[in-house]
Amino acid sequence: MINYNRRKTYQVKVGKLIIGSDNNIVVQSMTNTDTFDISATAKQVISITKAGAELVRVTAQNVNAANKLSLIKEKLRENKYEIPLVADIHFSPKAAEISAGIVEKVRVNPGNYTDTKKNIGIEYSDKSYALEVDKIKQKFVPLIMICKKYGTAVRIGANHGSLSDRIMSRHGDTPLGMVKSTLEFLRICIDNDFKNVVISMKASNPLVMIQACRLLIEKMDKENMMFPLHLGVTEAGEGIPGRVKSVAGIATLLADGIGDTIRVSLTESPEDEIPVAKRIIENFNETKFNNFIPIIENVDCSYNPFNYKRRKTRQVRNIGGDKIPVIITDLSKTDTDINFGDLIPDYIFCSDNEISCKIPKESSKIIHTNSRVIEERQGAFPFFHLFSFFDNENVSDILNFVEIKYDDLLDVDFNKLRVQKNLVIVANINDKNSPILAGRLFLAVLEQNNIDFPVIIKLECNDNFNNTLIKASGIAGSLFIDGMGDGIWLTNQGKPEETNNLSFEILQACRVRVSKTEYISCPSCGRTLFDLQKVSAEIREKTSHLKHLKIGIMGCIVNGPGEMADADYGYVGTSKGKITLYKKQEIIKQNIPQKNAVQELLNLIEKYENIPH
Repeated sequence: MINYNRRKTYQVKVGKLIIGSDNNIVVQSMTNTDTFDISATAKQVISITKAGAELVRVTAQNVNAANKLSLIKEKLRENKYEIPLVADIHFSPKAAEISAGIVEKVRVNPGNYTDTKKNIGIEYSDKSYALEVDKIKQKFVPLIMICKKYGTAVRIGANHGSLSDRIMSRHGDTPLGMVKSTLEFLRICIDNDFKNVVISMKASNPLVMIQACRLLIEKMDKENMMFPLHLGVTEAGEGIPGRVKSVAGIATLLADGIGDTIRVSLTESPEDEIPVAKRIIENFNETKFNNFIPIIENVDCSYNPFNYKRRKTRQVRNIGGDKIPVIITDLSKTDTDINFGDLIPDYIFCSDNEISCKIPKESSKIIHTNSRVIEERQGAFPFFHLFSFFDNENVSDILNFVEIKYDDLLDVDFNKLRVQKNLVIVANINDKNSPILAGRLFLAVLEQNNIDFPVIIKLECNDNFNNTLIKASGIAGSLFIDGMGDGIWLTNQGKPEETNNLSFEILQACRVRVSKTEYISCPSCGRTLFDLQKVSAEIREKTSHLKHLKIGIMGCIVNGPGEMADADYGYVGTSKGKITLYKKQEIIKQNIPQKNAVQELLNLIEKYENIPH
């Protein structure tokens, strides 16, 4: 999508808050306190509200917890806080029905609200499948009636990996399965004239989350459904990786015109989520996209939004073709040696050959062509601006980097460009209004003119590191998620090693280049059975060298094998002080004392991977 159009939706009332249609995007988070601790939960709701959230979710894992919501709400009103609350429900329709008479919104997961999730591989006939769908109606319609009575909203929140056995039997653990499961509930809502509904399609893998949301929109449009969407990458983790994954997933959909409320799910204090969410909205909001004016009209973006497919390019040296995307780091203004650790860039931009800091031997140099003749520089490749490239005597027979700025597209002689050799395009897409849409247009123009050279996505984020993280993760992340890019080149005011590491993080988040261990860890909530941040830190410290693995760290069974569907190994809270270990979604050891569980996880990895920890 190049021309921005925000998707029109129903308006959903959540207390005094309105979600969807032309209303502002709503920021929300979730408490991580024990719901039975009324004072602590109310206190944290207030803290999250002060941080800037407009909606707060509280777990109601059973009937007793649901009954506590009225006391929490009463405590908030005593303190003059009117923020609407959402009850988070898994497995218990009765808890949902009680909550619907108390709070302003109830979240249900279609994967475990009525259907079974036992991983027992049942084969469903058409008749038995239909009978299970009928059971959904029997359990879900009473909730709808209560919500209509009290004016309560519902979020139907499908999660990748927590799909029911019935859905898995037909569609597998896929975006289509998430969509099918959600549509069953939405049709019941429509049949009962209930439209006060928000939907979410969440996954720890941003690609799955994006594909599921896009596919749902396509299916809903065919049935004339206009429900608003809540966006988030679930189990994103913590720190920089968690932020990068969240921004890449959310910004991509906002650029599609999809998204009415967001949450950044970090394994940190919920208050830490709010500033990130607000910066996402500041950088990727409707005003920004609406101000984008394509400099070339009538260009179609031909990528498939429902299935990842990398743009087909020729290979030039180690760039393009089927090679992993490369990383270019700018050291042209650096005079001190940089410790890149294991994250060594493929290319380093030097500007000229007189760079004073040490360059890793694994990295190749890129230099301007305005100093000496290229043959004098062994192991270096030239960098040109577009209009100085043609007929330049310093053109390399091996590799040339040619920068084309977004505004240059109007003046490019594509016939002349097409016949060049050994060329890599550096796409400088720093359009001031919407670089995501500018990047999509840039790549679409190249495709329309049959230009198959590899493309480096170059972003000049002249800002502090935190803002650079948001901008670069959203812009570059969006393009790589849609298969548009053979390399990344970031510049900013910060330290080169920070920018270099961020480049690696973006490619890892988009699943196009794995450079370190991937962690899938849930944000703590009232169900969490151990100190997530402490345990996550310990597991990271002892497994960070296992770069080919994905490890899930889940606070409870609700966020267990389902939510870590993408993980190779899982560490899941079973009960207080007890942990269950998984390989993929298979239980390997149950009810291990927590004090031994990290070591048992290391032993498990060593056994199956045949590598020492």
